[in-house]
Amino acid sequence: MLAALAIVAAAYLIGSVSFAVVVSKAFGLPDPHEYGSGNPGATNVLRTGNKQAALLTMLGDGIKGFVAVFAAIKLAPLVDAPEWTVAAAAIAVIVGHCWPVFHRFKGGKGIATCAGVVFALHWPLGLALAAVWLLIAFGFKISSVAALVAAALAPLGMFYVAGNAPIAWAMVPIAVILVWRHKANIQSLLAGRERTIGR
Repeated sequence: MLAALAIVAAAYLIGSVSFAVVVSKAFGLPDPHEYGSGNPGATNVLRTGNKQAALLTMLGDGIKGFVAVFAAIKLAPLVDAPEWTVAAAAIAVIVGHCWPVFHRFKGGKGIATCAGVVFALHWPLGLALAAVWLLIAFGFKISSVAALVAAALAPLGMFYVAGNAPIAWAMVPIAVILVWRHKANIQSLLAGRERTIGR
């Protein structure tokens, strides 16, 4: 049990590293909390006009989700951790990204990190969801619409490929968190004020 809790805690700490903040500092850009939507994520970093910084932010946030879950998959059997350990680690890395202990609990919305989680659990599903996100994001030019659709499809896809497994059930609270983090975007969409990508 202690080993499982250590794995989950480590996943939370990995998730707490905000690449929007780290990359922005490295590129000499403003704190992403202080402009645009105020969200420390790739879409907001893109609003500085620095595409390289935005891409590195998205990759960093995605890789940390992948690393946290992939490490849990490999470590859990070695320490005889219970079956729910990987599922809990998947949730923990998302919680860490959204409410990071290293950044005063002011984190991002979790889409890139969720993508990393899904790729670690089942890479073909990860590719499918990434394709859906790209098609909608670049079709409608609204990142939040693409994010909400991908978030809604993630649990359905995981139940389809994994069945009634803990990792599939883990995607339900993850999807709820992602939708909750986009509540302001949903309000803006309904009011017709949502920002487009690159605006």
